[in-house]
Amino acid sequence: MEGMDHSHHDMGSMAPPPSMNGTTTMPHQKMMMHMTFFWGTTAEVLFSRWPGTKTGMYYVALLFVFALAVLVEWLSHCRIIKVGSGHVAAGLIQTLLHCLRVGLAYMVMLAVMSFNAGVFLVAVAGHTLGFLLFGSRVFRKPVEDEKGSDLPPMSC
Repeated sequence: MEGMDHSHHDMGSMAPPPSMNGTTTMPHQKMMMHMTFFWGTTAEVLFSRWPGTKTGMYYVALLFVFALAVLVEWLSHCRIIKVGSGHVAAGLIQTLLHCLRVGLAYMVMLAVMSFNAGVFLVAVAGHTLGFLLFGSRVFRKPVEDEKGSDLPPMSC
């Protein structure tokens, strides 16, 4: 153990320090990664080089994130399983719906991790509209034997 110098194994030195504007660049990449919220239409959302530098595609990406968030809320409050369904079939459907809901919710979360303020706002707006439509009592028909949805709402 003598003579071993561990100073060059400092884990903190592996990541480049952020610059003054809150972004960081990797040594062998030309992409800039934001580490703080920013406004702008030049963001990468979910996929490499998507939506790209075309402003129109940025708005398509915003619409996609909005739709994903609404879909997550629908899956959180949908009632697909009919009363009297077999326990095994109902359990498998619940499991499939849960898997789909969690996967889509993680996609929304990863989109928000782009740190683009527009993406953040449309994700929140999508969850809000989805909850208003599918989770609140505003548009729900009163049901006599209301036992709740197939899936409990996502817990934060």
